[in-house]
Amino acid sequence: MRSFMTFLLYFCFQILVYCMPFATVALALSSETDKLALLALKEKLINGAPDSLPSWNESQHFCEWQGVTCGRRHMRVVALHLENQILSGTLGPSVGNLTFLRILRLKNVNLYGEIPSQIGRLKRLQVLNLNDNNLHGEIPMELTNCTAIKVIFLHSNQLSGRIPTWFESMMQLTQLNLGANNLFGTIPSSLGNVSSLENLSLAQNHLKGSIPYSLDRLSNLKILNLDSNNLLGEIPNSLYNLSNIQVLDIGGNNLFGSLPSNMHLAFPNLNEFIIGANQISGTFPSSLSNLTELQMLDISYNTFVGSIPHTLGQLNKLEWFNIGGNNFGSGGAHDLDFLSSLTNSTQLSKIYIFDNGFGGVLPNIIGNFSTHLSLLHMEYNQIHGVIPERIGQLIGLTDLEIGNNFLEGTIPDSIRKLKDIGSLGFEDNKLSGYIPIVIGNLTMLSQLDLSGNKLEGSIPISLRNCTQMQELSFSSNKLSGHIPDQTFGYLDGLIYLGLSNNSFTGPIPSEFGNLKHISQLYLSLNKLSGEIPNDLASCIDLTQLVLGGNFFHGTIPLFLGSSLRSLEILDLSNNNFSSIIPFELENLTFLNKLDLSFNNLYGEVPIGGVFSNVTRISLTGNKNLCGGIPQLKLPKCFRAPSKKHKKSLKKKFILISVIAGILFSFIAFITVHFLTRKTKRLPSSPSLQNGNLRVTYGELHEATNGFSSSNLVGAGSFGSVYKGSLLHFERPIVVKVLNLQTRGAAKSFMAECKALANMKHRNLVKVLTCCSSVDYNGEDFKAIVFEFMPNGSLEKLLYDSEESGNHYLSVKQRVDIALDVAHALDYLHNDTEQAVVHCDIKPSNVLLDDDFIAHLGDFGLARLIHGGIGHSTNDQISSSTIIKGTIGYVPPEYGAGGQV
Repeated sequence: MRSFMTFLLYFCFQILVYCMPFATVALALSSETDKLALLALKEKLINGAPDSLPSWNESQHFCEWQGVTCGRRHMRVVALHLENQILSGTLGPSVGNLTFLRILRLKNVNLYGEIPSQIGRLKRLQVLNLNDNNLHGEIPMELTNCTAIKVIFLHSNQLSGRIPTWFESMMQLTQLNLGANNLFGTIPSSLGNVSSLENLSLAQNHLKGSIPYSLDRLSNLKILNLDSNNLLGEIPNSLYNLSNIQVLDIGGNNLFGSLPSNMHLAFPNLNEFIIGANQISGTFPSSLSNLTELQMLDISYNTFVGSIPHTLGQLNKLEWFNIGGNNFGSGGAHDLDFLSSLTNSTQLSKIYIFDNGFGGVLPNIIGNFSTHLSLLHMEYNQIHGVIPERIGQLIGLTDLEIGNNFLEGTIPDSIRKLKDIGSLGFEDNKLSGYIPIVIGNLTMLSQLDLSGNKLEGSIPISLRNCTQMQELSFSSNKLSGHIPDQTFGYLDGLIYLGLSNNSFTGPIPSEFGNLKHISQLYLSLNKLSGEIPNDLASCIDLTQLVLGGNFFHGTIPLFLGSSLRSLEILDLSNNNFSSIIPFELENLTFLNKLDLSFNNLYGEVPIGGVFSNVTRISLTGNKNLCGGIPQLKLPKCFRAPSKKHKKSLKKKFILISVIAGILFSFIAFITVHFLTRKTKRLPSSPSLQNGNLRVTYGELHEATNGFSSSNLVGAGSFGSVYKGSLLHFERPIVVKVLNLQTRGAAKSFMAECKALANMKHRNLVKVLTCCSSVDYNGEDFKAIVFEFMPNGSLEKLLYDSEESGNHYLSVKQRVDIALDVAHALDYLHNDTEQAVVHCDIKPSNVLLDDDFIAHLGDFGLARLIHGGIGHSTNDQISSSTIIKGTIGYVPPEYGAGGQV
């Protein structure tokens, strides 16, 4: 017997010795399979990104690679855990070759594509966590092969399709989270068969239908989250059988019904109860006060009514209390008494009681809330009285909102203690007094809203200390004074600034140009003046610029269209802008509202961009606009003849000149033409000066775009001439601005005004008005305003270029022009009360209108002679300057030393 046992042991030993090499080889082959699978998986995961998963290389064993865990016995991959990395790839099919895998966690690694069907080959898989990626497609049915699976987390992806019914086959499944995807359809009642479920989250999908009654069979369920779907119907009573529930979130649906009176018996372990944003009605269940484990209570945005019980102080673990958006309260004096009980909840960090009907005063007891309190929202109620001084004891506050109530009095200085406050809202109350200087102590402020009150005084300079500010509104108060300099330049993070509907004066501070991130700027309905500063061109993120209802003047800046390309709303209405509408505004592709009404704008209205839609622009109250799209029903614009038209006329004139080439015919033509034109001479209509037209320096400044060099059409010894457009005059004008620093300029101005004061003739340049004033610098200013002559001077036509030179004027035109000048001189010498001697007849002083009729201008050297030509020199009144003409055109009498 002993020999037999010895033989058996020897035999077994030989078998082990013989088989061991084969087992070692098999083990090595299996490990090599996992290595190759991981390398193939890496190729898909990183999508060619060279710096991703640097440890996954041949320099070390794959079991030491980042995120890889192997079993000790067989050195096979049992866990793959990567999260919070930018891999930007797909989950390749090779994952199915990791057959020993129990845990697969690839959370927040920017995966895209579909979940591969090969995942069904992972028979040992227990945990699948692919949360926070960009996976799409349907949940693969092959997951049913993973019979050992306990956890499926696919939250925050782009998965679509219906919730599979085959989850009921996964009898070990304890956690199923499919939230924040694009799943649709109904919640399958078969989920009620997965009795092992402890966590079921289907929130933030597109599910509809009712909550299935079968869920009451999930006796182990601790978390049920169906938030933010399209579920409807009554809350099933069966849910109240889930006695182990700790988190119940069914908010953000269309559920109705009421809450049972025995909530503490139905859910004795409840930590979070969230049913907000439904249609649930009834009163506040007093039994909620007995849920001593409750940490979060959210019943907001329903239709609850009545009062709040004073027993909430029993909830000593409560951290979040949200009853906003209901109909609690009656406007009575004791509506807020329940707040005193909440002071016992020492862990309370957030209180929302906004948008109800709570009345009464804000009690001093509010200062007894826990210093853990970080958020207090009480807006949209009927709370009156004053803001209690003890509000400053809530030193943990980061967000305080008590706007849209009936609070009075001043803002207490105690708010200076709220060092951590980031958002402060007192808007739409009846607060009075000044904005407290201590506001500058709140250096963490990012949002401050004091609009819609009765605050007065100026903006405190201490506001400059609030360098974290992003949204600031003082609109609709009684604030006055200048918008302070050296304040807003420090608030360079501002996104929204509202100062509308106050009494601010002065200009827009140039430091507004430092607001590089400003998106919305509201300055309307104030008493601001000056021009829009060019510094605003730096605010390239502006989407809304509202400046209406002020006293701004000047031109509409070109940078509004060239630099502020993000503008969506532009309101310059009810100001004193006097300029053309810049065509650059057509470039604003996002502009959907443009209001330029009630200014002094003139000229052509653009037709592109926002101007192509009559419903998006307002131009009312600008009487001198023309053109635009037909729906505006504006008059057509005056336009000078085009070059093409001029060339056509040129050809005709050449033909006429050839025909009139014979000398005899030419002389006869002169004689006949002279006689006929002499009989047709008619005086022009009375000048507008005689019609009492008055203009100011400011109006001429605006008419010429600030006497811009682009408007300059000529310059002489005594000044410069600018083209422009004057309000209440339908045609263009020219403004002759005297350079009063030049000797004799003032006398020239007087001479020209006297000479032209009462002259009316079709061949004299028509004077619209004269202006003797001071400019914006307080310096003397003198100018004469004439009608614009579209075809310029005779000198320019004769000599400036080949195109507009000798080949341009026909013989007929040349004779007409000479006769027009002769008629003008005849009128000046013989048909006026005082004879006028021009003293400077030359081509540059002969101007041509759009019909090529000549008009004599520039009477700055003219002399008036009582009684006409030929009277004694004693009757002559000298109005000329020392320079008696222009070289080449000096009157011959001066050359002979005699009187003109």
